[in-house]
Amino acid sequence: MTELLKVIDLKKQYENDEIVTKVLHGVSFNIDEGEFVAIMGPSGSGKSTLMHIMGFLDKLTTGKYIFKGVDTSNLSDDQMAEYRNFDIGFVFQSFNLLPRTSVFDNVKLPLSYAQNPGDITAKVKQAIAAVGLNHRINNLSNQLSGGEKQRVAIARALVNDPALIFADEPTGNLDSKTGGQVMRILQTLNKRGKTIILVTHEKYTAEHAHRIIKIKDGLVEEDLQVANHIEIKDGDELIK
Repeated sequence: MTELLKVIDLKKQYENDEIVTKVLHGVSFNIDEGEFVAIMGPSGSGKSTLMHIMGFLDKLTTGKYIFKGVDTSNLSDDQMAEYRNFDIGFVFQSFNLLPRTSVFDNVKLPLSYAQNPGDITAKVKQAIAAVGLNHRINNLSNQLSGGEKQRVAIARALVNDPALIFADEPTGNLDSKTGGQVMRILQTLNKRGKTIILVTHEKYTAEHAHRIIKIKDGLVEEDLQVANHIEIKDGDELIK
């Protein structure tokens, strides 16, 4: 498999009024194209900070972050924005949809940053079809259920055909059945070749991935393959 990203002795600290808070203490691992990896850890472990750095939402303090063969450790803000807009898709727990805006327009939003987006309508419709929401394409976001909103968020993450999709606690605001539907969509996308990084504090949710990287106190505690990962199929539920 082709390596997609690598973090090498990655450290992150925040400084405020001469108070230094160290969050990541030297994290190292690599992820290949097409993997489905869960980054798992309790609140305060550093997993969200790690995701923000890998997703170009924050900068590392020291170490290296190699993405698609390029050392991205010292990018400018504009360069980070370019990676974030065209190579990364995000799915957040809180959906982050535009209120009182149609499903189509919510999914279209990332394409507004592209210089040559091509056939926008076709790309948006393809992304919406991938999450099974053709029948909701003209509905406003505030007319959708929680599960439908999360599926719109996944479609929005897909529309630019990114190299990597981050799913940050994607089932956290959903009931077990709806959460199962969302996990099934993520697994289906992975089977189609998408690289997925799932960020979660829940062991059961993490076990839907093929590999789990456990973060504790800013360090990699364990990096293991899931021998028998949980497969969500039509009609199954995600039991928390």
